Amino acid sequence: MPITRSAEDTMKLAEDLIKGIDNPTCIALIGPLGAGKTVFVKGIAHGLGIDSVIQSPTFVLMRSYQGRLKLYHIDLYRIGSEEEIILLEEYFLRDGITVIEWADRIKGILPDKRIDILLNIKNKEEREITINDYR
Repeated sequence: MPITRSAEDTMKLAEDLIKGIDNPTCIALIGPLGAGKTVFVKGIAHGLGIDSVIQSPTFVLMRSYQGRLKLYHIDLYRIGSEEEIILLEEYFLRDGITVIEWADRIKGILPDKRIDILLNIKNKEEREITINDYR
């Protein structure tokens, strides 16, 4: 399990992960508030060659960006049940990379073939990151 010691380390880990992916993939981000989920998405975007400012789509549910592959960034922080997200399910294995923050809230509808990223806060700066690849 990698330990990152800064936001830059977390972004670099995400960037390195995405560089090896060339086909549609769903990435489920799981971790408490402040664990670095959006920071991880910023690293994925950078690895895809996306220069746009990446903002958490907490209030709009999803934002999309064009890079080497299309990036669909979904944030489920304000979602109370799987039924509320069913309309976004079509994006899970679409034509690019779909990254879902707070993915543990919809475990029952996540695709079986995905990458789970678990971010755990060790202290103010350090994050323990576990990557489980089920593709």
